[in-house]
Amino acid sequence: MWPAAIVPTLSPKKTDLHKRLDRFLCEAFPEHSRSQIQSWIDERHVLLDGKPAKAGYKLRGQERIDVSAPKVKPARLRPEAIPLDVVYEDADLAVIDKPAGMVVHIGAGVQQGTLVNALLYHLQDLSQSGGVDRPGIVHRLDKQTSGLLVVAKNDLSHAHLAQQFQSRTVTKKYAALVHGRIAKTKGEIQTAIGRDRRNRLRMSTRAARSREAYTQYDVIEVFPHFSLLQLTLKTGRTHQIRVHLSSIGHPVVGDTLYGAPARIALPGSRQTLPTLDRNFLHAMRLQFLHPRSLQTMDFSSELPEELQSFLARIRKLDASA
Repeated sequence: MWPAAIVPTLSPKKTDLHKRLDRFLCEAFPEHSRSQIQSWIDERHVLLDGKPAKAGYKLRGQERIDVSAPKVKPARLRPEAIPLDVVYEDADLAVIDKPAGMVVHIGAGVQQGTLVNALLYHLQDLSQSGGVDRPGIVHRLDKQTSGLLVVAKNDLSHAHLAQQFQSRTVTKKYAALVHGRIAKTKGEIQTAIGRDRRNRLRMSTRAARSREAYTQYDVIEVFPHFSLLQLTLKTGRTHQIRVHLSSIGHPVVGDTLYGAPARIALPGSRQTLPTLDRNFLHAMRLQFLHPRSLQTMDFSSELPEELQSFLARIRKLDASA
């Protein structure tokens, strides 16, 4: 980021006419993420003809755009010697197999023990484009979701990877065990998702303000009371898989926030078993283009032991039913 005394001044060209201001700045400063640039606009670090601007402003070609770099606030992060499964690493990026129970970055009520704390200990460099609280973070997984994610080790790598996620060219596949039998062999869910109006911790398909969301699924195995799915995300909304599957009456096992029961009924018995202490949701495959070589990078991750053990229990109950 530039020193605070330096204020770059930009003037749109003819080819920039009618572009959104945030898009124009992303193209001018590709080493910074769109979310970071939008935050600069919101915090009035971008002036349009000397006045605060809006991210959606359409350029007319006569404007003077002044961009002042905000001062970097002191980092609250510290490296922590937390075990980390680094699947792949080079000078530009690393691919991590995140365990369930680990939050990706600090936030409200979480100041330590995150993936970022572990990254700071294990990796020498991380990008800063996502902000000082989220070094290296290009995308996220929910706390109780395990599996693969890619982190950026420099800002140019971050910008290239972020663009791939934004343009939906990254392949993301998940495994999930859901309650109930799904008769179809495959299907898709295209229901918009937004913040729940009553519970801010939840997302909903009935929100007042929603964004498009698209999930595909294939049924891998069916049990009397469960279905094992492979899911492909075409968009990356918060809690997307969990919300979509709950919306069709098949919540993810262990996901009590979205309607999964806390205990599982045994077939032919009044007894019940406690459900998983995590969600049965695992990011099993991640494919993207390397930001420097542009070669296809393809990674896979097997189900964690606790999910394999749970599946074995389900199969045993099915056989004895």
